[in-house]
Amino acid sequence: MIDTIYTRPEHAELRRQVERFLQQEVEPHALEWDEQGYTPRDVLKTMGALGWLGMTAPSEYGGSDTDVITNVVFQEALSRSTSGGFVITVLVHTDMASPHLLNAGSAAQKMRWLPAIHRGELITAVAVTEPDAGSDVASLRTRAERDGDHWVINGSKMFITNGVLADLVFVAARTDPLAKGSRGISIFAVERGTPGFTVGRALKKSGWLASDTAELVFEDCRVPAANLLGEEHRGFYAIMRNFQTERIALASMAVGHCLTALDLTLRYVNERKAFGATLWDKQAVRQRLSMLAARVQAARQLLYHCAWMVDGQRDAVAEISMLKALTGELVNEVTYACQQFHGGMGYMRESAIERLVRDARVLAIGGGATEVMLEEVAKRIAVP
Repeated sequence: MIDTIYTRPEHAELRRQVERFLQQEVEPHALEWDEQGYTPRDVLKTMGALGWLGMTAPSEYGGSDTDVITNVVFQEALSRSTSGGFVITVLVHTDMASPHLLNAGSAAQKMRWLPAIHRGELITAVAVTEPDAGSDVASLRTRAERDGDHWVINGSKMFITNGVLADLVFVAARTDPLAKGSRGISIFAVERGTPGFTVGRALKKSGWLASDTAELVFEDCRVPAANLLGEEHRGFYAIMRNFQTERIALASMAVGHCLTALDLTLRYVNERKAFGATLWDKQAVRQRLSMLAARVQAARQLLYHCAWMVDGQRDAVAEISMLKALTGELVNEVTYACQQFHGGMGYMRESAIERLVRDARVLAIGGGATEVMLEEVAKRIAVP
């Protein structure tokens, strides 16, 4: 149904290209990258050369000028990888960090950084979350004070994906200490090596092991005034805008992981024999997997519908919030059930389904926890 309503013939070729890339460049190294704790930079450079790191960006900045549906095709295809750490390394760079520059940056800022970002030569991260402020962006405490032709940033950021290896970090800081709540927040482009900007520590996680995650520290970090992105004190609204892009990317990731988990499990249960027959011969197994497949396809329809709404410049906040809540929970249910059907082998670190289970867990947390998303939905479906 998706291939007849939302997508075009060229999307099938994009999926095939991504599949070949994953089989040749990613899957053979997934366990190795988990163990080393990061995805090699050369992988992103290869993807940049293929034109995949700036799908919706204008060609004048090295982008591919595609629509959101094409970007979702790419995100979903990439997320068929069994390495969530690899996938999130890419998607943070393409759909969560660099869009701040694309959406709010000046022409000079875009020309300075975007071409290298889209070539995979400059890795990006976005630093909003703090020890006491996650989805509640209005509560962030990192501050920036103007000092001549610089801003001086003080504070810390937590759980920053790509934070260890990033070359350019988009940092949210409070620039008006007297403003309440969401007012008085700005975004700055901070380059690696800027005095006063350090990686406090690399963080160890349950999943996404092939993704480097950091605590970032800013101590009298002097950033040129020219590195302010967009309007002063208007950063909160830029963050809210990009949350929709981020949540679609995470939903694409969840759907891709669901499809891969089901594929792996269907192959396994058709080969694994117990009590004189394959697991697929057991009615309970067949029906459980069939219902999960149906629910994944329903979620996939909503994913592409949301992309269609964004392409049509329709208000999709309610639908995207529903999508993020639905897929974040569904991917955990699907991967957990699929691991169960793999039995003891599914608990082994060498098993792809084991990695998918670990990597799926955070998809109900990051980018807006399920509970936060449901509150966003509730605001928009309440009886007037």
